[in-house]
Amino acid sequence: MSHGLAQIMVKVMKARANDALNKIHELQRVGAGPKQKRALSSCASKYNAILIADIPQATEALQKGDPKFAEDGANDAANEATYCESDFSGKSPLTKQNNAMHDVAAVTASIVRTITLNLVSC
Repeated sequence: MSHGLAQIMVKVMKARANDALNKIHELQRVGAGPKQKRALSSCASKYNAILIADIPQATEALQKGDPKFAEDGANDAANEATYCESDFSGKSPLTKQNNAMHDVAAVTASIVRTITLNLVSC
């Protein structure tokens, strides 16, 4: 596995995070009850963290040849999506986006972990 595949996956993570944020903003514009407004606001913060911290961390780590930090960034992004989903207590309008973000981030972390293992065994 090459760093190139991992870099592509980080770009896919970024696209999924932007998709989720767009959906959040759309739902905020349409209007929601107080509980849903709080959950949407919380999710917006989580997806902003993915875009502002996790994805740049993963990108920079891959560029610098430090895959462990890239794996951490991808795992953080997967966790943020899971936390967003739980903010809605089972009635999430973002399940599709959260699952997509979680899954692509988990796959990215796995790819990066494989790169790390390959580097160690060389």
